[in-house]
Amino acid sequence: MSDRTAYAKQVLASQSIELPSWAFGNSGTRFKVFAQQGVPRDPYEKIADAAQVHRYTGAAGSVALHIPWDKVDDYARLAAHAADLGVRIGTINSNTFQDDAYMLGSVCHPDAGIRRKATDHLLECVDIMDATGSRDLKLWFADGTNYPGQDAIADRQDRLAEVLAEVYDRLGDDQRLLLEYKLFEPAFYTTDVPDWGTAYAHCLKLGPKAQVVIDTGHHAPGTNIEFIVAILLREGKLGGFDFNSRFYADDDLMVGSADPFQLFRIMHELSLRGVVGPESGIAYMLDQCHNIEPKIPGQIRSVMNVQEATAKALLVDREALEAAQAAGDVLGANAVLMDAYNTDVRPLLEELRAEQGLAADPMAAYAASGYAAQIVADRQGGQAAGWGA
Repeated sequence: MSDRTAYAKQVLASQSIELPSWAFGNSGTRFKVFAQQGVPRDPYEKIADAAQVHRYTGAAGSVALHIPWDKVDDYARLAAHAADLGVRIGTINSNTFQDDAYMLGSVCHPDAGIRRKATDHLLECVDIMDATGSRDLKLWFADGTNYPGQDAIADRQDRLAEVLAEVYDRLGDDQRLLLEYKLFEPAFYTTDVPDWGTAYAHCLKLGPKAQVVIDTGHHAPGTNIEFIVAILLREGKLGGFDFNSRFYADDDLMVGSADPFQLFRIMHELSLRGVVGPESGIAYMLDQCHNIEPKIPGQIRSVMNVQEATAKALLVDREALEAAQAAGDVLGANAVLMDAYNTDVRPLLEELRAEQGLAADPMAAYAASGYAAQIVADRQGGQAAGWGA
């Protein structure tokens, strides 16, 4: 075994990819939510399904919650339930986009009372972090305007900054605020946090506990996402990822499905800095909408896609790459990257899983487990969880 292969296996063995609780519920397009049998009816069943993904991949030991979709009476009990199943509660995601009051925005709304309502929800999320032992509060705001003149752009930034400062001050010493950005949607003229620069400016002003999170589907066509990754890493402001894929807009397809080479390039930038493992502090999370594919296998495949892209990135011959770069050998440097990308890393990952006591093929192992049929039989009655539920 080469030194690079041994190093790759060492890093991959510690890799952690967080699962979103909402990916296990019913979901769909803007036109229709498609129901499937056996989907969870409450956060406890969502966590049980997430634990299955971790059972077969060994790399998905935490579950993100979305409030109020995952609201319960006793969050400490929910955290204990997760621990009993071998996983833990991870990032707490806020929701300021599904209340009628937020039609014109939430934290940027011109009405101080509505901003107060939104702020109180964010503070409630920090309370939940305290109860679950969560480190990260992730904020994505649908705030924006549809028409020129609808509101004052600069004033909305002032309102945003004021709310973020209040939430930031509420954080504990070991807690972080992760600010997400999105080019457009649902606002079509201006979005209040439309890009990494806006998110970075707010986080820089807030302080060291505020960092930027990159959703890989939230960019204009042709955006070089790995450049953004490199810049935020250099500035110490990359807090996490929402991994998914896109063809046209925010498609929320399975990570690595639309452009696996892009995922490899992103992981290459991260591996160059040695920040792939959990000790880096970067939160790696899936954020996908499984419209037509079964939920648990979709998450298993997504974790495997990230593992494969990471393995390829870790196999890049750094010495050869640096030598080619120093010599101005354009084709040679590119060839080093392509050699790693074209490597079939599936045998390496099968070997790693065997060493971890896992099945070589997580998809086949889950299919053979009988869990899918069991939850269809067990989850009769009640209200199935879904987008917005």
